[in-house]
Amino acid sequence: MKSKRSILILVLIGLVLLGVTAFIGGRLLMPYTFHGAILQSPMPAQNFSLMGHMDQRVELNDFRGKLVMLYFGYTTCPDVCPTTLAEIAKARKLLGKDASQVQLLMVTVDPDRDTLPVLADYVTHFDPSFLGLRGTADETAQVATAYGIYYEKQQSDSALGYLMNHTATVMVIDRNGYLRLVFPFGTKAEDMAADLQYLLQR
Repeated sequence: MKSKRSILILVLIGLVLLGVTAFIGGRLLMPYTFHGAILQSPMPAQNFSLMGHMDQRVELNDFRGKLVMLYFGYTTCPDVCPTTLAEIAKARKLLGKDASQVQLLMVTVDPDRDTLPVLADYVTHFDPSFLGLRGTADETAQVATAYGIYYEKQQSDSALGYLMNHTATVMVIDRNGYLRLVFPFGTKAEDMAADLQYLLQR
């Protein structure tokens, strides 16, 4: 009787282990599902050169070997920009030691008001590693156009005088310089971190 019970227990254990193995194996074989919009045919990200908030010229290609999160915004944005930058900062914290492999670049779409010192104070408030970029009106337009970014002044009754309507997506450029992923406005930090971690492992 004991031997039959022992055999039954061993069979049950075997079935459980088989089920766990099949489950894990299935999960490993399933393709990763991105939270952001993945580009099925990644394209090389166009290089550009703008002034960084530390008063130095910065090129996109300077960050080859890292993931670059490229965002277009402005410092007096009342809600969208601070919300987005806060989520990106949180996503970097969730990455732990891998955070050093992710660089956020924010290109201002309001160069008239966003001087380099203003940009420096603003972006580093969210994360010391964040880098603000500023160009002339023409340079800003050229870079924005290259990345399909819309922006436009909108007169306002606020003390600021005007606001900027702008595309609020965050683009992710991989370590080889290819545009791979786009996060729409409202993407949570946890989802960003998961996608970034996956790209870092490739």
